[in-house]
Amino acid sequence: MLDKWPILSIVTFLPLAGVLFLLMIKGDEKAVAQNSRFVAMWVSGFTFLVSLPLLIGFDSSVTGYQFEEKAVWLAGTGIGYHMGVDGISMPFVLLSTLLTPLSILASWRAITHRVREYMIAFLVLETMMVGMFVSLDMLMFYLFFEAVLIPMFLIIGVWGGPRRVYAAFKFFLYTLLGSVLMLVCMLVMYVDAGTTDIPALTAHEFAGSMQTWLFLGFLASFAVKVPMWPVHTWLPDAHVEAPTAGSMILAGVLLKMGGYGFLRFSLPMFPLASEFFAPLIFTLSIIAVIYTSLVALAQSDMKKMIAYSSVAHMGFVTIGIFTMTEQGIAGAMFQMISHGLVSAALFFSVGVVYDRLHTREISAYGGVATVMPRYAVFFMFMMLASVGLPGTSGFVGEMLVLVGAWHASSWVAFFTATGLVLGATYMLWLYRRVMFGAIVNDQVKAMEPMQMREFSIFLPLTFLVLLFGVYPMALLDVMAVSIQFVLDGLSANGLSLLAAN
Repeated sequence: MLDKWPILSIVTFLPLAGVLFLLMIKGDEKAVAQNSRFVAMWVSGFTFLVSLPLLIGFDSSVTGYQFEEKAVWLAGTGIGYHMGVDGISMPFVLLSTLLTPLSILASWRAITHRVREYMIAFLVLETMMVGMFVSLDMLMFYLFFEAVLIPMFLIIGVWGGPRRVYAAFKFFLYTLLGSVLMLVCMLVMYVDAGTTDIPALTAHEFAGSMQTWLFLGFLASFAVKVPMWPVHTWLPDAHVEAPTAGSMILAGVLLKMGGYGFLRFSLPMFPLASEFFAPLIFTLSIIAVIYTSLVALAQSDMKKMIAYSSVAHMGFVTIGIFTMTEQGIAGAMFQMISHGLVSAALFFSVGVVYDRLHTREISAYGGVATVMPRYAVFFMFMMLASVGLPGTSGFVGEMLVLVGAWHASSWVAFFTATGLVLGATYMLWLYRRVMFGAIVNDQVKAMEPMQMREFSIFLPLTFLVLLFGVYPMALLDVMAVSIQFVLDGLSANGLSLLAAN
């Protein structure tokens, strides 16, 4: 039944239909703002419901892409309109369609000016995110990959904090600079292979020397997106200045674009270069895990601390991917989905108290658990998921990465594991300072309890983090065949690392 419908095109471009509705809203400023919220909420919620058949109809035993759509775009050039999903991309599509309505709901009270434009930016952002994950043409991928920058740039630059313009331009320029190098590499690949079709490029063998340069070009772009040390400095600034919903999407989905790129391009298309540069990736990732965890300990701003923790957690992802083992890659994928849910919830947790006190300084809080006990429970659960407590999704992802890292190198596993200890240190310290102790600020005493709207954001995120923690096979089974396909491609190139595992 689903094969007869262009389900991926519908899911991708449905939010743009919502944009048209938003543009047609008339009335005074207050009425326009309220109607815009409802339209954006309904459209993004409906998009999520429309995306669910992808999960229901997905056959986890099939190698290759499903729900494919193909059409001629630029005749005679080898460039076409090609969409499809596999076990690697499908979870990210669902993550994007889930977090968008939750982010819009999180903005319900926080955004009061230019509400229509804000909602348009979010719906356009959703289209670009989903489009990037379902693109099976390299040019399409690049267009969506870059177009994500525009709405996020506006969300930070227009609705952000006091230093929003600086943070927005830093975010834009960092990511754009890396992507220019990737575009050059894509042109070289097109000239060499004669096509931009991703499955065809995966099957094409690039020369060893060419692989090296192509890998570095793609690394320049994906490393900024992850972000890897030392090109991570844009992320804390962007998070601090972005509105709560912007941070939720930025941490939940946009950081995963780099990891997805490594799994879609770097490993399958440049296997020899991936093996050669694996020690470099391990070194940069270990520095990221340890250094950013130590920096997080020194932060006084809650958002900045969680932003640095995101860099550390994404270090686990890059380590897992480049172990080139089944456990490592599965762990990296699991960690990306888990971090998408947990980090979105943590940034929303900060937004909940920020909406009440209008400060993110840790020193301004204390004794919040006394005033908002239910909020304290949700925050505690997500904090423990972030540090990898057994029974949460964070534990599964980090444990699989460590097992994969151990296969690659015991030293890599050891230094990666130190990140777990440091992560627990700063997150527990944050929780103790904010939730417990004496209430020294009178404004804390006057904080209103959690609203139903806030509950409705926390509950699905908590449920999924718990589900994947207790029953990880719900996610691992979906990814297994696609991960094995990547590994088979690597072993076909005779990589010794895989032969040992």
